[in-house]
Amino acid sequence: MKKLTVLLVAVLMLGASFAASAQAAIQVEGDAYAGIWDKYMWRGFNLSDSRPTVQAGVDLSAGGFTLSTWHNWQLTSSDNLRSGEMNETDIILTYAFDLGDMVSMSVGDIFYSLDFDGAEDTNELFVTATLNTLLSPNLKISWDWDAAEEEGMFYSLDISHSFDLAQWMEKTSLNLGALVSYNQHSDYSVGDFGGWHNYELSASLDYALTDQLTISPIFILSSGISSAAKAVIDTETAGALNLTFTF
Repeated sequence: MKKLTVLLVAVLMLGASFAASAQAAIQVEGDAYAGIWDKYMWRGFNLSDSRPTVQAGVDLSAGGFTLSTWHNWQLTSSDNLRSGEMNETDIILTYAFDLGDMVSMSVGDIFYSLDFDGAEDTNELFVTATLNTLLSPNLKISWDWDAAEEEGMFYSLDISHSFDLAQWMEKTSLNLGALVSYNQHSDYSVGDFGGWHNYELSASLDYALTDQLTISPIFILSSGISSAAKAVIDTETAGALNLTFTF
């Protein structure tokens, strides 16, 4: 636990120092975060054999562009995974812009550097559209243009809302979300089938320790929808405790 605490602090300090040096040249804002998860779930898939992981990253934004890096460390071993191993690094470049007052758009690319058995590095283009209204409906379309053999797409639609709980719990907000996804033969990342993939329900509490530091317990429930999806993913829950430093 002592080593884990040192790791979390180091990630946050790295993000803060990088931001400070970058701001000397251009106006940069962003965050650095690290969290302990009871498992690593992605699009309904349990990628850590139900073993705990540390997930951490840094987001740097300037002039509509955001450069992000995200990492997953395995904390305990299984038959296929080794403790202490960083088995995934994602590098994401995003450009965001508004189409009037009601619609916000973003386009970008994710490079997945993977160290899982049978997995190879790949790239995925994505575009998102968000309605700036009640529940912030957000549609995301993803296309693996690198390792996938089929010209398939993956779609997700989510809604979310935050509630200020300051009248009951000072400096605390509750975040609720729901997501549904559809797979159109995105064979590398999900599977070579067409149909509804999974749904997710999420809840988190944000407690502001300071103006820049927030701690958040997180809970996610995911389950397959179509028979093709249920053949490859199970109903899963995941929980985390996350620490975020914003600048």
